[in-house]
Amino acid sequence: MAEIAFRNVSKRYGDTVAVWDASFTVRDNEFFCFFGPPLSGKSTILRLVLGLEMPDAGEVLIGGRPVNRVSPTERNVAMVFQNLALFPHMSARENIRFPLVERRTPEVEIERKLADVAAKLHIGHILHKPPAQLSGGERQRVAIARALVRDPAAYLMDDPISALDARLREETRVELKRIQRELGKTLIYVTHDQEEAMSVADRMAILEQGAIRQVGTPLEIYDRPASTYVARLLGSPMMNILPLTGGAGEARIADGSIAVAGLALGDVAEVGLRPEDIRVSPWDQGGAGRPAKVYEVEPLGGYTVITLDAGAARVRAMVRGQPEIRPDTLVALSCEASRVHRFARNGSAISQPAETV
Repeated sequence: MAEIAFRNVSKRYGDTVAVWDASFTVRDNEFFCFFGPPLSGKSTILRLVLGLEMPDAGEVLIGGRPVNRVSPTERNVAMVFQNLALFPHMSARENIRFPLVERRTPEVEIERKLADVAAKLHIGHILHKPPAQLSGGERQRVAIARALVRDPAAYLMDDPISALDARLREETRVELKRIQRELGKTLIYVTHDQEEAMSVADRMAILEQGAIRQVGTPLEIYDRPASTYVARLLGSPMMNILPLTGGAGEARIADGSIAVAGLALGDVAEVGLRPEDIRVSPWDQGGAGRPAKVYEVEPLGGYTVITLDAGAARVRAMVRGQPEIRPDTLVALSCEASRVHRFARNGSAISQPAETV
């Protein structure tokens, strides 16, 4: 069993807080992702799991066993570092074989595992080359292969495919998800790419300055963000966070430029609207409230992103296809009340508003 848990773990480097009072559980056989901006504590959490760093407070558990005082070699976890850490004097083949050779695995078994992982990651043609002769993407795949040939309790991966081109990155993350499912192993994955995080994770944790702000499945977090911080992190284009103006009974979104029928208020200070939830229609068809003015149109093939001036706010909407909408035209904006996210003054989500207007 490779359940990994933190219990109130904190880690500082001088005056800098890298991880603060983190508590979470990564389930056995789960693909778990840590997502957040740079310097949010993602890599430090991996180093604490691996044993390269010791927590200043709290407890790290692997398989239910406290490992604060257990050395990295005894923790039986495989790591793919962001800087890859390949041996420069060895070929790609020798780098991949190294963990098995050190464990005195039979040669037949080493070659079988090597051939299998090389085929999965499409690196069979570069096994004879040293790291200096490989591209950044090839080196990353070799580092991933070196981790996959082992049989550890869990795999840790620190942004392992960031150097790959877009198409190969898509293929590799699909392969990683499939491989993890086939191996039936716990995999902890760190990335700053929201699309990557949402596509591979069974569950994910959102980090901010070392603190965990929300844990859940990607769709749970996307549909029910716990705060404006989380709401802005997931989604491209990001969620529109807009203040309410006016008083109770006449509250308006974007100075009345976005119509929402039956909006429940309560203690709402701000509302969040996903771009794909905003409906855009020509103003000459009529509309409630005030018109919005099209600022820019970005046709992206299957959908179009429209940036609008709505009252004093700049709003982005996403519509299917390529509608006949041009800059400087007036449009009507609306959104269903059920798709409006409500936030209090401190930025936290409000799930049960009390008042309807």
